Amino acid sequence: MRASAILGPEGPLSQAIPGWEHRPSQLAMAAAVEDAIAHRGLLLVEAGTGTGKTWAYLVPALLSGRRVVVSTGTKNLQDQIVQRDLPALAAHAGLRGQVVAMKGLSNYLCLRRFEVFRKSATATEAPFRTQLPVLEAWKETSPRGDRAELEALAEDAAIWPWVVSGADTRIGPRCTHHEACFVTKLRREAAAADVVVVNHHLFFADLALRGPHHGGILPDYDVVIFDEAHQLEDVATGFFGASVSTGKLERLARDSEQVLAGEGVPLAGHLRTATHNFFAALPPVRAASGNREPLPPEAFTGALERRFFALDDALEALGAHGRLRRAESESLGQLARRAGQARDELARVAEGADGRSVAWQSSRGRGVAVGVSPVDVSETLREALYHRTDTVVMTSATLTTGGDFGFLRRRLGIDFEVDELTLASPFDYATQAGLYLPEGLPEPRDPGFRVAAAEEIDALVGITGGGAFVLCTATKQMHALADRLRPRLVDRGLPVLVQGERPKTRLLERFQEAGDAVLFATASFWEGVDVPGDALRLVVIDKLPFDVPSDPLVRARCEAMERAGGKPFMELLVPAAALALKQGFGRLIRSQRDRGLVAILDPRIRTRRYGKVFLDSLPDASRCYSRDEARAFWALARGAGPA
Repeated sequence: MRASAILGPEGPLSQAIPGWEHRPSQLAMAAAVEDAIAHRGLLLVEAGTGTGKTWAYLVPALLSGRRVVVSTGTKNLQDQIVQRDLPALAAHAGLRGQVVAMKGLSNYLCLRRFEVFRKSATATEAPFRTQLPVLEAWKETSPRGDRAELEALAEDAAIWPWVVSGADTRIGPRCTHHEACFVTKLRREAAAADVVVVNHHLFFADLALRGPHHGGILPDYDVVIFDEAHQLEDVATGFFGASVSTGKLERLARDSEQVLAGEGVPLAGHLRTATHNFFAALPPVRAASGNREPLPPEAFTGALERRFFALDDALEALGAHGRLRRAESESLGQLARRAGQARDELARVAEGADGRSVAWQSSRGRGVAVGVSPVDVSETLREALYHRTDTVVMTSATLTTGGDFGFLRRRLGIDFEVDELTLASPFDYATQAGLYLPEGLPEPRDPGFRVAAAEEIDALVGITGGGAFVLCTATKQMHALADRLRPRLVDRGLPVLVQGERPKTRLLERFQEAGDAVLFATASFWEGVDVPGDALRLVVIDKLPFDVPSDPLVRARCEAMERAGGKPFMELLVPAAALALKQGFGRLIRSQRDRGLVAILDPRIRTRRYGKVFLDSLPDASRCYSRDEARAFWALARGAGPA
């Protein structure tokens, strides 16, 4: 059976689902995915919002008779596929292939770590002595050991870091809990499944393990379909590099303290002291929280070099102790392996930049991390993914810049013949969306930009009556605008929400419930957020989302491109920012009924030559250049039909 027989106007879905819309673009994508699977090729599909791309690849996947891995960019999409899309296809079209969803290992209870923790003195401390009985009772009845099942414990409950699984904590068949292990059972289910649904982080964690270590988390597969494929370079960069953080070493020290309790061996204490001394000797981090700073090779001299060797010695002592006694306990053997991995990763960081990698440090909250990242993942992807996988499909609403896949292909190492398909959104953007590009605003570096931006936001919120996302490129700017506008908005009776003040899911729930809220947010709300309907009718973007030029990885990539005779600003920074802007724009129109305004307050999109790349990458919305024009579009759009 062909996918067109399922998705077409005479198919079972059109008969079973009220209001079913025949989508020619969906059929075109499904046919292309079918062809790629049949001919074992690589397919790139940009499918505009509203195309129905999820079913356009799920139906061919289920019909193919081959094992397919679907990798998504967000947990929300993963949940949507497993909980909504696949059950609907089974119910209405009879497509009942065996499907398994696999999350990152840290989502699952580790029975070995649970037993070690349960017997430790730490378990008697508050708040563990109240959380442990809840966890123990749930463990006995849980089908999957997925922490999301246990609503009685918060996602950030203090006990979870002590008892969850992880790539660095699994022992494998030697573990006495191996047969009962939730992850073991899940992997066996996945090995028998037709479709395995994962996220990009788990996929690339598996791909990295399949390299020189010949390991792996996922079963072997014939086809991989990447949804939200525009994220692949960033995710791959993280997994083919190395990083060591204060948090990671503290977890190792904490686990070793539990395993070695009562032995009088001060290995955990030595590791903690060496960790503190090493990170304290690093150059001060000046970048904003979460941003990276370069860690040059000359940093590993003097005091830092001595403390690096002391930390290496502490890890080696822990590893040696575990290796000598691993026959006594699986946990001791695992400690030895984790200590060895940490040593290897620290050594890679200390080796620093080698022309192909760049070393960095960053801070987030009270934690500090050092790491090394590959400047270019294209060759790695060619060897580890394309050459070893029969069929690869990459899709997203944002894969092209100016209608061309060239930027994505260069970044992902696709230098061979592939099939490409661009499918426009079925939405009537000229009627549904107004693109407001205000004239007369100063450039972002101008001291007066923030005040002028706040005035524009205030006026726009007045036009739409709230229902706004204010998307900022920096946390500092987000807070400054929120603080400046909060009193005015509250006086109008509009709820004000700010990223970080509540969990992301709760913020979105509150935004949807309110109907007239104003949400100030940064990068994590630029994509993967779906608020269809009237609750979201205004998206304001403060600046063009260029990568931070001082980021060591961005700088290294620009320098590498310059050495190769390229022009990094136009060939790297502008296309990357255009894709990000396209994602931000995409938050507004999520259905045929949506109406609203997108405002881009950065005047460079109109005044600089490169602005055309951004404008050519955006949907063909109605242009507005003054508040009066924005107000007129809003009145006309609202009159054109209910939102």
